[in-house]
Amino acid sequence: MPPRKPTKPPHKHRERPTDRPARQESHRPETKLPAGGPPGSLWLFGHHAVAEALKNPRRQVHRIIAAGDGAAALGRNVDVEIVERDVIDRLVGRDVVHQGLAARVSPLPETDIYEICDIARDRPHAVVVVLDQVTDPHNVGAILRSAAAFGAIGIILTERHAAPESGILAKSASGALEHVPLVRVTNLARAMEELKEAGFWCIGLAAEAKQALSSVKSGGKVALCLGAEGAGLRRLTRENCDLLVRLPTSGPIDHLNVSNAAAISLYELAR
Repeated sequence: MPPRKPTKPPHKHRERPTDRPARQESHRPETKLPAGGPPGSLWLFGHHAVAEALKNPRRQVHRIIAAGDGAAALGRNVDVEIVERDVIDRLVGRDVVHQGLAARVSPLPETDIYEICDIARDRPHAVVVVLDQVTDPHNVGAILRSAAAFGAIGIILTERHAAPESGILAKSASGALEHVPLVRVTNLARAMEELKEAGFWCIGLAAEAKQALSSVKSGGKVALCLGAEGAGLRRLTRENCDLLVRLPTSGPIDHLNVSNAAAISLYELAR
């Protein structure tokens, strides 16, 4: 896509909208935490999710527990409580693959749409992913992993009808949650307008589109818009896209899981 000239000045000094209060970051407590951890905290589990959380200076880590050789993934000089595997099963769920390692953490500080626009401002090329009511945490986590692999600078999703930050999402992202910000917005159409004003082209993926993504000239700033499986992009989201494209398929099954479609599309844009 040709470069899109921003229509508004940078948002460096723009204040957070007053309709949503800023999240207050918690401070690392000095006393030992109860089993449940501080209010609002969550359990991350799995080697990659916990290891990357520990490397992230923006992540508040309150407690780490391990069973068996689970702590081996963290190396030395990490304060880990050794517990029975059944303890982790009870805390994070017996049906999840926690690999004998879990960490109690606070949610990451929020990133807003203006910060994403500012990050992209001085870059000739940038990609963000816009998710229109994608609720499955496995899908959102897998999309995060692909976004990190192909250099996307953020994932934008709605505050409602979207997967929250959770252990399942973080495990599916395999550590990418610590590298690619999730940006939650109250109005997706308005967020797309902000992206356009910052120089992004909004490209929506739709099975019925006539033009293939591969025919679009890569370059500039692109917001790749993806809808939920089955429903696809909502009407207002489609109307706010500059272009609708499809992934050409020729087999007996002509549709892809949204996370697979995201991975292929991000590769095509990076290529």
